[in-house]
Amino acid sequence: MQLIINLPSREETVAFARDCWGRAIADARLSGVEGKFETNSFGQLIVNPPPTFFHNDRAFRIAALIEKLLGGAGRTDVPLETLDGIKVPDAAWFSDERYQLARGRVTIQTAPEICVEVISPSNTEAEMQHKRNLYFEAGAQECWTCDEDGRMSYYEKSLPNDPKPTSTLCPNFPNTITD
Repeated sequence: MQLIINLPSREETVAFARDCWGRAIADARLSGVEGKFETNSFGQLIVNPPPTFFHNDRAFRIAALIEKLLGGAGRTDVPLETLDGIKVPDAAWFSDERYQLARGRVTIQTAPEICVEVISPSNTEAEMQHKRNLYFEAGAQECWTCDEDGRMSYYEKSLPNDPKPTSTLCPNFPNTITD
């Protein structure tokens, strides 16, 4: 006996995610809700507790430093269309070319070249691996993590679960973000 599973195309999947995201951000009942919003592949809204000032400060400083070192556009909280709904990397870096594709959009279809997650105490390694895989599938060239002690880890699509000692795209980025 053969089992055949027909999955929707990437275009159908991200169109569904985009539609669910649009409904969520237009919902007046959610306007006063604090937290970091994402969606999953079923269109369900996921609301995480609001990040701490410390978490947001690290994300901002990472984005600003990448922009200083590479030019382009360093940004925080970028709503990215993925195969598992809308995910929001804490920080990101866009080349000028990719930034022009993203400008004016509510969500972006192609990942920035670099996606960064600032790890919170509640994050698991399995969750970070899942996000890296989603970001790479959406077009990221590198994914970085910043742990609670400020240590940076750099991942590339060819080895998504094996950190490198430095970034290929931004080799002068420090290995530790200090407070």
